[in-house]
Amino acid sequence: MVQKAEVIGIDVGGTAIKLGRFNQDGICLQSLMVATPQPSTPEAVLAVMVDAIAVVDPDNQTIAIGVGTPGPADATGRIAKIAINLPKWHDVPLADWLEAKIGKPTVIANDANCAGLGEAWLGAGRGWQNFILLTLGTGVGGAIIMNGQLFTGHQAAAGELGLISFNPNGPMCKSGNQGSLEQYASATAIYRRTGKEPAELGALAQAGDADSLKFWQEYGRELGIGLTSLIYILTPQAIIIGGGVSASFQFFSPDLKAEIDKRVMPTSRMGLQILPAELGNSAGIVGAAKLAWQHYDNS
Repeated sequence: MVQKAEVIGIDVGGTAIKLGRFNQDGICLQSLMVATPQPSTPEAVLAVMVDAIAVVDPDNQTIAIGVGTPGPADATGRIAKIAINLPKWHDVPLADWLEAKIGKPTVIANDANCAGLGEAWLGAGRGWQNFILLTLGTGVGGAIIMNGQLFTGHQAAAGELGLISFNPNGPMCKSGNQGSLEQYASATAIYRRTGKEPAELGALAQAGDADSLKFWQEYGRELGIGLTSLIYILTPQAIIIGGGVSASFQFFSPDLKAEIDKRVMPTSRMGLQILPAELGNSAGIVGAAKLAWQHYDNS
C-alpha cells in the first residue's frame, strides 16, 4: 500500500453530515460538517455527500470511503437497511451509489459500530481487546468489540444494546419492545421524565442542585441494572460510555458502578473498567475511516 494513502470517513446524521480525511495513523488532515438536506431522502443525502467529498478530497487522492449511518447495514456493508430519523431509507444501496459517483471502494456500517471502532482505534478503547461501547444520545446505541474485532453477529444486526428489555411494563419503544433500556437511558427519556435536557440537568448538578444530583444517582442505578445483563453475557474488560448524556458521567458513574458491584458476581466483573468515551462527536468519522482502512486492506 502507498505509504501516504488516505481515506475518508463519513458520519451521516439526521441533522448533520460529518466528513474527515485521514491517514493511516488516524490523523485527520481535513474535516467538514454540512447540514443534512431536508427532507433527507437517500438521493438528496447522496448529492450532498458527493459535493462534500469533493471539498475534503480536492486532489482526489483518497483510496477508500467508510460511512456510518443511523441504522443497521447489511452483512456485506453495502446496503443501509433502514436509517432512523431519515425518511424513505429502506434497503438503500449506498455503497454502490457512492462507488458509481466517486469511483472508490466504499463500505457502510451502523453509526454506533463506527463509534466503537473509533474508540478502539484512537479513543478510550485503545488498551482493551474486549469492551462494550454504549452511546447515550437521542437513542441508545452500542458496539461490541471482541478479541479486538467489531462483533456484528448474524446478519450484522448485533450490538443493539439499547433495545434490551429493562422493564416489561415500561414505555413502548420504536423497536416494538416495551420498556427497553433506551426508554430509561436516552436523552429523549430523560426529557420525558424530568422536562429538562441532560445538559441542563448536568449544569444544575454541577451547581449542587439536590434534585438534579438525586436524578443522576437514580439514573446511574438504572443504567447499572441494564448493563448487568450485558456483563454476564460478554464479560468485557471495559464499558465505555459515550453520547451526549456521558457529559454527566461524573454524576451517575458512582451509582452505576455500585449497582454493578452489587449485582454481578466478582468472577464476571474482575478488573472491569467503566470509562467515559474520549472522541466525542468525532468518534463516528474516526470509526468510519477505520472501517474504510479495513475494507481496503481486505479487498
